[in-house]
Amino acid sequence: MLARVAETLYWMARYLERAENMARLINVNGNLILDLPKKTTVGWEPLIDITGTRAVYDEHYDNFEERTAMKYLIGDPSSPVSIASSLNGARENARTIRDVIPREAWEQINALSHYAKDQLGPALSKRGRYAYLNQIILRSQTIVGLLSGTVNRDQGYVFLRLGRNIERSDMTSRIIDVRSANLLSEEFLESRSFENIQWMSVLKSLTAYQMYRQTMHVRVRREDVVNFLFKSDIFPRSILFCVDQLARCMEKLPEPKKPMARVNQVKMLLQDTDISVFNQKELHSFIDLLQIRLDEVHGVLNAQYFLSGRISNGTAQTQP
Repeated sequence: MLARVAETLYWMARYLERAENMARLINVNGNLILDLPKKTTVGWEPLIDITGTRAVYDEHYDNFEERTAMKYLIGDPSSPVSIASSLNGARENARTIRDVIPREAWEQINALSHYAKDQLGPALSKRGRYAYLNQIILRSQTIVGLLSGTVNRDQGYVFLRLGRNIERSDMTSRIIDVRSANLLSEEFLESRSFENIQWMSVLKSLTAYQMYRQTMHVRVRREDVVNFLFKSDIFPRSILFCVDQLARCMEKLPEPKKPMARVNQVKMLLQDTDISVFNQKELHSFIDLLQIRLDEVHGVLNAQYFLSGRISNGTAQTQP
């Protein structure tokens, strides 16, 4: 397979997954606002930090009010993490390989990108945001299902899976990090009931609540939720599950020794760390380290298999 095609498939999958998970990330905070007492102030500033793009945000905006943050996270084309820019990236990649992917997949990706732009007005309002984000999630899942059910199981499909799972593991860690960030005052953090509401919100944002209850057989508790979302080997959005999928994909690539070594480092980090005993600050630091390790996996893939990596020998979390 041509390096250009492999890279395009990889990034198309990453951008689709990023758009879906950004919708989920915003929903975490939105659900908290609905669930917690009205007098509780939940800020949007930590979400900007969690995306790792604070410097970009500060270049364009001078406040962290809800509407401003939503514009940056949902509709700003200059934001590397916004839903609009991610779907535009997915569309442009899909457009260049229309002869490689099923025509129906291209049509769905194109339609989703146009929907995101056309409905931006309602998306920035409190009334219309929930329906908009749900549509982004559902339509993204439709595309993933279409690709999974119709694409040949060749190297192209391997790079689709690599892009999807590396992005999913990174974004799942960021969604969990919403709870690690200082979203609530200490007086509310000390209340067990409010803490459980937060972790339930994280589970629901990942469509993980029923699967958590089915697997763990316990009520929502911080330590159990953390273990489930980081270390479950049967839940598709857990970080360990995604890392296992990366390892399986690596086995089907030529000369996989270097990328496989990086994936095994991430797997050992997850398996050897007792995450449930971490306080919020320690959990946040662990998530930062995990994201660095995942970036290193991307860097090796980029350098070894992609055209841009061979030219620049660099790494990036947005497409060069």
